[in-house]
Amino acid sequence: LSKGSNSSIPEDQVVAQNGLHWHPKLSVYIKGKNVALADGIGLGAVHQKMHTHTEDYKQGVVHMEMQGVVTRDDTKLANFFKIWGKEFNSSQIFDKKNGGEGSIKMVVNGKENKEFANYLMKDGDNIEIRYD
Repeated sequence: LSKGSNSSIPEDQVVAQNGLHWHPKLSVYIKGKNVALADGIGLGAVHQKMHTHTEDYKQGVVHMEMQGVVTRDDTKLANFFKIWGKEFNSSQIFDKKNGGEGSIKMVVNGKENKEFANYLMKDGDNIEIRYD
């Protein structure tokens, strides 16, 4: 192994060795109504690895700014929802749960995706979550 490599992380789990700066887009619709991301999610005294900025949060842009070794787990969609303080998994979005009222569907880059919170976001992704 080269000096400075992190041998405790399996190679197939590493997304980037020297950080990344990606911008996936996230749209959430509840019963057809767009729920906009909030300005400044993840920004504060300590900036989170995933956050939103004033200039583009209304377009659903999630900023993924990570230093050093970045693993697959670091890029999970669940991480953004955790930072946002919102619930999201295969059976729940916000306070809406699968059942008689509706169900959750996720589309990534135009194709249905059933990974939900475990989805590994990539630069330029267009992620759409619907509860209908």
